[in-house]
Amino acid sequence: MQILKNIMVGFAISFLGSLPLGFLNVVGIEVYGALGLKGACLFILGIILVQAIVCYYTLIFVNELLQNKNLMKWIEIFGIFFFLIIAYIFYNHTGDPAHGGGYLESYHGWPIFWVGAFLNSLNFLQIPFWLVFHLYFINKKYIEVNNGLKFYYVGGTMVGVFCGMLLVIYFLGKIAKEVSFLTDYIIPIILPALFVIMAIFQIYKVYTKYYFKKAKVS
Repeated sequence: MQILKNIMVGFAISFLGSLPLGFLNVVGIEVYGALGLKGACLFILGIILVQAIVCYYTLIFVNELLQNKNLMKWIEIFGIFFFLIIAYIFYNHTGDPAHGGGYLESYHGWPIFWVGAFLNSLNFLQIPFWLVFHLYFINKKYIEVNNGLKFYYVGGTMVGVFCGMLLVIYFLGKIAKEVSFLTDYIIPIILPALFVIMAIFQIYKVYTKYYFKKAKVS
């Protein structure tokens, strides 16, 4: 049961995280137009290679951080602001894929798999993204990372990114007008609202964990 839970949590967060029309998805749409579905899949697999490495090592790092209570307090406080930043990114990074283009010219002759891997290695925002969510999921016991269970979680994130990016690249690159609800409502409205709710919940958790008892004693 915990294996399935790890897979589903990893899939859900990485699927949602791959939906905003950011730089990698814009390049993916260009790849799909130039090389077709096979090229798009290879591009996404390159992205997944780097993501799996980042996800795995940030998960191990967070598991070690849990032993440092003082540092954990500040990381959890940072998590509040990070959820709000992610909400803003979802709200702001939505637009017309037709505005992108020409990115592949800089990587002429590169295998498309390695283009995806290289571009994702420049995506430094994914490091705090994974740190905060690993911390959140472990603290809330949504995932377990002992006895090899972390590999099922990482595997779930890989599948989630693949499915999420392929959905955006295919539909927005091929029939964007027919799925306008995705860019008009789900990404700029519903998903930011979910992250704002998570930020509010994180505020409540930090207050009750670190400040409520002190206020009650005084």
